[in-house]
Amino acid sequence: MLAVVAMTANAQKFALVDMDYILKNIPAYERANEQLNQSSKKWQAEVEAISAEAQTLYKNYQNEVVFLSQEQKKVRQEAIMNKEKEASELKKKYFGPEGELFKKREALMTPIQEEIYNAVKEISDLRGYSLVLDRASDAGIIFGSPKIDISNEVLSKLGYSN
Repeated sequence: MLAVVAMTANAQKFALVDMDYILKNIPAYERANEQLNQSSKKWQAEVEAISAEAQTLYKNYQNEVVFLSQEQKKVRQEAIMNKEKEASELKKKYFGPEGELFKKREALMTPIQEEIYNAVKEISDLRGYSLVLDRASDAGIIFGSPKIDISNEVLSKLGYSN
């Protein structure tokens, strides 16, 4: 019985992939990253512009506070708080957990990730791999033999030569 368990354990095959390497060699991934960066910069500029408006309102208020009536002070303070709230809500809309950047990243990256996953799965089924690890994201891998790295094979399966 012990011999059968030992033989079964030895029969398992493993492989490594380097997702960073694979993704760097897929032009669609680079284009998607560039789109995300452009959108992020544009949205960040919008948020910063509104924050700057709030800061300007606050500085003007500080300079004029001695000349304002109680009612005028209240109106100005509300305007400042509303502008700060607007900036905060816009930041959440764009960069929050379910924000526009998250949605856009998911829309652009999910098809690429699924394509890679399907290629890895196909190669694993063909070669009988029980486990495929990503050497780029798993700090627990100290050494992995290049013989079991199937990254180039995955790229070939996806139609990208290296």
